[in-house]
Amino acid sequence: MDYTKILLRPVVTEKATALREGNVYAFFVAPKANKIEIGKAVEEAFKVKVANVNVITVKPRRRVRQGRVKGRIAGYRKAYVTLAADNKIDFFEGV
Repeated sequence: MDYTKILLRPVVTEKATALREGNVYAFFVAPKANKIEIGKAVEEAFKVKVANVNVITVKPRRRVRQGRVKGRIAGYRKAYVTLAADNKIDFFEGV
């Protein structure tokens, strides 16, 4: 699978920004992608060495308002990618 189909977009939150100081980067990834594919996609896209990949799957849930189901909230999958000690991604630097 092509890395553009695996890495959907970076996670832009306060927690993800704080994790970048520890050389950990967060991405929303494709639901079917596994850890090996995610690691290879990050290495190919940003030309870095990946040390570790952790994946979190958030299941879809119902949106309830005043006791009634009003729809659903979509599920998603995130990957926290730890890079090797001397590598870093210059994607958000200077912003």
